[in-house]
Amino acid sequence: MARARLLLHYSCFITIPYDLLRLLLCHQRSDMNWILLIVAGVFEACFAFCLGKAKETTGTEASLWMAGFFITLSASMYLLYRATLTLPIGTAYAVWTGIGAVGTVILGIVFFKESADFWRLFFLATLIGSIAGLKFVSH
Repeated sequence: MARARLLLHYSCFITIPYDLLRLLLCHQRSDMNWILLIVAGVFEACFAFCLGKAKETTGTEASLWMAGFFITLSASMYLLYRATLTLPIGTAYAVWTGIGAVGTVILGIVFFKESADFWRLFFLATLIGSIAGLKFVSH
């Protein structure tokens, strides 16, 4: 009985992520593709972050950051492709780059000690408003 519970416990950890991945990668609904697009934008910020960390390091550590760059770059591009199956390419690309830009600026402020002055944050807020506006006016 204990072995059956243990197998059930481990199978939940395997099937739940598999089902979530299958839902994210195979589903064709437009609202799901907006979620894919948001995740793709987050991966875009992640690959920019990996580039920044690779620039700061040397040797094996820099190579690992570059590996992270290529992995997140590939994930971002694939998810962008999946999102554009039902979303207009112009809107999807603008939203993807906007999310990546916002994420990269925030990561730069937090991890790379970039400036967070009023005008930078002001224009970051206008970019966020523009991304939201594109989502609301797109079909």
